[in-house]
Amino acid sequence: MFTLEQALRYAAEHYPTLRGALEQVNAATAGVAVARSGYLPRLDSLWQSNRATANNIFGQVLPQSVVPAMSGPVLPSTSSQTVWGSVAGALFSWEPFDFGLRGATVAGAEATVARARADQVLTLLDVEHAVGAAFLAAAASERAVMAAQADLDRRDVLARTAHALADSQLRPGAEASRADAERAAARTRLIRARQQLTVAQAALARTLGIADAVTIDSTGVVGTVPAPIDSPLGAPSRHPLAIARQAAVDAARAQETVLARTDLPRVYLESSVFARGSGADPTGTLDGGISGLGLDRTNWAGGVQVVFPNLFDFPSLRARRAASAATTRAERARYDEAMLTIASEQQEARATVEASRAIAANTPVQLAAAQQSEEQARARYQAGLASIVEVADAQNLLAQAEYEDEVARVDVWRALLAEAVARGDLAPFIGMVRAGTGAR
Repeated sequence: MFTLEQALRYAAEHYPTLRGALEQVNAATAGVAVARSGYLPRLDSLWQSNRATANNIFGQVLPQSVVPAMSGPVLPSTSSQTVWGSVAGALFSWEPFDFGLRGATVAGAEATVARARADQVLTLLDVEHAVGAAFLAAAASERAVMAAQADLDRRDVLARTAHALADSQLRPGAEASRADAERAAARTRLIRARQQLTVAQAALARTLGIADAVTIDSTGVVGTVPAPIDSPLGAPSRHPLAIARQAAVDAARAQETVLARTDLPRVYLESSVFARGSGADPTGTLDGGISGLGLDRTNWAGGVQVVFPNLFDFPSLRARRAASAATTRAERARYDEAMLTIASEQQEARATVEASRAIAANTPVQLAAAQQSEEQARARYQAGLASIVEVADAQNLLAQAEYEDEVARVDVWRALLAEAVARGDLAPFIGMVRAGTGAR
C-alpha cells in the first residue's frame, strides 16, 4: 500500500526511465575524461620479428596499406631464401598547442554532461507528475466507489420500503417497479466505479514500474484541503524544461566552436628511438640462421611536425558548420517555445487552483442541501404526500452532491500538483502532503 509521498519516492528510486537518465549522465561524464585525455602526450612502442625474403628494387610506391615496407640496397640477384628480421622502437608525440581545439572539445563534452543532467531533472519531474496524477486518479476512483455504494444503499432501502407499501396496497405496484429500476441503475454505476478503480490502480502500478496491482492510502489527500500558500510562480527560465532546452542550445553552440577550430593546423613535437636487425648482408649474402633476431643498428630522431588540414575537406567542413548553426537556431527556437509553454502552464495552474478551492468550499453547502432535500422527500413519500419520482430525483441529486464533494478535495490536490509541475519544483507539494496542513 502506497501513500502519495511513498509513491513519489518509490518512482524516483526505481522507475526505469530515471535509471536510464542517470546512466546517460555517467556516460557523458566519462566523455569529459576522454576529451581531457587529448592533452596527454602519446608514447607508442613495438617489437616485431619476421621471417621473409630480402629482394629489393629501386623505385617508389604511392602511399598504401597493402605492400609491406622494405629498406636496404638492391641485391645482385633475386633469391627465394628467407632470413630473420627484427625491429623495436618507440615514438613519443605531444601537441603543445592546438589553437583551442582540445579546449573546445572538452567544453563540448562538459556541455553534453550539463544537458544530460538537465534532462535527468526534467525526466524526474515528468515521472513524479505522472505518478502523482495516477495516484490522485486512483484516489478519486476510490471516492467515487464510496459515493456509489452509499447511493446503492439508499436505493435499496427505498426499494424495500416501496415494496412493503405496495404489498400493503398503500402504494401502486408501479412505484415498486420504479424503485427496483433505480436500485438496478445504482448497482450498475457502482460496478462501473469499481471497474474504473481497478483500471486506475493498474495505471498507477504501470507508472510505478510494478507488475502487480497496488493499493493506496489516500487519507492524507481526501480529508483536508491544504491552506493556500501565497508565493510567486517563479521565473520560467529556472524551470527544468527551460534549463534542459538551454543546455541543448549550449551543447549545439559548443559543437559550432569545435567545428570552427577544426580547419586549423596541428603542431606536434615528436621524438623516436628504434633499432633494427636483419639476416641479409648488403653484399647479397643471406644468413639462414638466427642472426637477424638481434638488433644490429640503433637510431633516434626528434623534430616538429605541422599537419595542415586537407584542402578538399573545406567544402564538407563548411556544410557541417552550416548544419551546426542551423541546429543551434533550432534549439534556440525550442527554448523560446518552452518559455511560452511554461508561462502559459503557470497561469493556467494558478487559475485551476483558485477554481478548485472555490468548488471545494461550495460542495459542502451543496451536499447539506441535497441531504436535507432527500430526507424531506422520503418523509413526504412515507406520509403519502409525494410520489416515488420525487424521492428518486432527490436521491439522484444527493448522489451527485456526494460524488462532487468527495472528488472536490482530490481535485484541489490535482490542481496543486499541476501548479507544482508548472513551477518546476515538487518539494513544496511534497511538503504539504507530508505535513497534511490546512483544513476544509
